[in-house]
Amino acid sequence: MPAKPSLELLRSLTDEHVLRALMQARRLTRADLATRTGISKPTVGESVRRLTEAGLLVDTGQRTAGGRGRGRVGSYYALADDIGATLVFSIAPEGVVAECVDVYGDVVSRAEQQIRRPARPAQVAAALRAAATQAQHSAGLPTRLAVVSAADPVDRTTGRLIHLPDAPFLLGQLSPVDVLASHVDVPVIVDNDVNWAAQAEREHGGTGTLDDFAYVFLGEGLGCAVISDGAVRRGHAGIAGEIAHIITAGPQGQATLFTEVFAELGVRRAGSTAVDVERLLSTVAGPDPDAVAMREALGRAIRNPTRRQADQRPKRSLSPSIRRFSAYELSRRSLRPSLAGVPGGWRPADDRRRSPPPHRHSGERKIPADNSDTGVTLTYPNIDVAR
Repeated sequence: MPAKPSLELLRSLTDEHVLRALMQARRLTRADLATRTGISKPTVGESVRRLTEAGLLVDTGQRTAGGRGRGRVGSYYALADDIGATLVFSIAPEGVVAECVDVYGDVVSRAEQQIRRPARPAQVAAALRAAATQAQHSAGLPTRLAVVSAADPVDRTTGRLIHLPDAPFLLGQLSPVDVLASHVDVPVIVDNDVNWAAQAEREHGGTGTLDDFAYVFLGEGLGCAVISDGAVRRGHAGIAGEIAHIITAGPQGQATLFTEVFAELGVRRAGSTAVDVERLLSTVAGPDPDAVAMREALGRAIRNPTRRQADQRPKRSLSPSIRRFSAYELSRRSLRPSLAGVPGGWRPADDRRRSPPPHRHSGERKIPADNSDTGVTLTYPNIDVAR
């Protein structure tokens, strides 16, 4: 006979439902809470009492209009003002951004720190500390959690940023957890920015829940997140989305590393492996044959990563882990996702819109996808996705 849940567990679950309801509605009576959560009024009342005694809830002093056939007067409850906030960080080539976000998801304070290129770990660490200090000081709220979105692979066990060959951004390894240890005495969650973006698209895409899809970022760097059964699949080492090193179809049809496609097309930044987005945009624009050929080459590279025979493979060797956990191999050969959303910086800066769902193509430019009706949506994930 299965064991029954303990009373302490049931109370904890009730308290969580009450807190989540107040995070969404900001103020509610006990009767409102019972209606929203589907929990009985006496049980909700006990939860409100516990949470109030713990300092998490407060009686706002506001009352419902009771009496004369309108029932009892009800008291409105809300989350305590000093319940705390989350520090959200974005580490990207554009710089380090820190935002203090309250329990309602509102940004209370924001700080930015510029970084030079190529970025070195010591420089990024200093920018991270400075942004954290500014954001915390401006917010004046206790920090309960820290979340980091990084434009680099992340070791899923330690939270360290991993340096891979030909990485266009950070040169070297960095541990945001260690860097922030002197500023926050709370859990620090670190993940790749594209993984955060994929989770945000799944939860807030606007057309119901998406459980199986590939979310590919195309900008100065290349990244991918694979969602399967509603969860991000990171691989053993956390580098499942590093599609820059998988083999795909090159401009001449030969097997080529994805990152080398841009070198062959002449759209890399000088002295760097980063994609020169402005040059790429200007090159693919227009109806002339060169632009058409460029668009077709990009379409083949994006849609057709493949493995060729040993004598057709590029000279550079790939680590077994990168091959084994290639996001595109997972998505195309195993997961068969319902769609492949492709955001990124490959659109004019003034034409970027914040976080549209990947399946909405209306009004957005597409890159040809080899006779497939799945286009690529050109958007730009930012710090919003980590909130």
